[in-house]
Amino acid sequence: MIGFPSTDRREVYKFLAPSLRDTESKEDFKMPAQYMFKDIPGEIEEGVDAVAVTLDNMDRYGVAQGLINVGNETRDEPRRAITAHPDRFLGLVDVDPRQGMDAVRKIRKYHDEFGIVAVSSFPSGCETAINAAAYYPVYATCAELGLPIFLTAGVPGPRVPLGPQRVEYLDEICWFFPELTVVMRHGADPWTELAVKLMLKWPNLYYSTSAFAPKHYPKAIIDYANTRGADKVLYAGYFPAGLTYERIMTEMPTIGLKDEVWPKFLRGNAAKILGLSS
Repeated sequence: MIGFPSTDRREVYKFLAPSLRDTESKEDFKMPAQYMFKDIPGEIEEGVDAVAVTLDNMDRYGVAQGLINVGNETRDEPRRAITAHPDRFLGLVDVDPRQGMDAVRKIRKYHDEFGIVAVSSFPSGCETAINAAAYYPVYATCAELGLPIFLTAGVPGPRVPLGPQRVEYLDEICWFFPELTVVMRHGADPWTELAVKLMLKWPNLYYSTSAFAPKHYPKAIIDYANTRGADKVLYAGYFPAGLTYERIMTEMPTIGLKDEVWPKFLRGNAAKILGLSS
């Protein structure tokens, strides 16, 4: 997953503002999980083309394609990027299950208009548990359309309650929707050993490394990728939300994957999940 730099980070995370209560998050942070990152990528100046900046970073660090949120209607960059560079960008749409049938219609709209290849959601940000009834229409729609859903799992970075993102809730979803592909994102921490157990149990459950610098990838996940989980773990970055590509690519060679796992981790598993040619 990838994004586009902005002139004002606070505007990007405005959707989360009603859920934030502490003064530091509301007044001091430029992004709600800023306490977790040393040097977040900088903002851009007015007039700078954000799409060009992202493409330049992708070219410089050998990133062939990026998954972007075309459903963010507060910015035109994602839709402009996927229209102008369909070979470089793939679309997903982020949904809030509290919107009920509007969330379902949103998925169908962007599937029809932009050919999205995935859906994502932030349960703690939506104050809705992964296994809540409100999510079931979203899951059913994804299963019907053959779209994987990326769900934030584990303790959230922003200072909002972790309850909605408890990893054990994924057990119920993978059981009830065997045709649905579910991808954990943003860590599943501190329940990574449970995440591994569930991936062993359910063929439709995967793990992506989004929001973590490579040197902080959980040991349980790397061990799993090097053994029975070579087909279940996929790379996901965090540019420009919290990590620069320079940091990601500098640290990447140190994570300890076996040689034969790298192609699957960097592209093969994502290509399979997203229905791309490998």
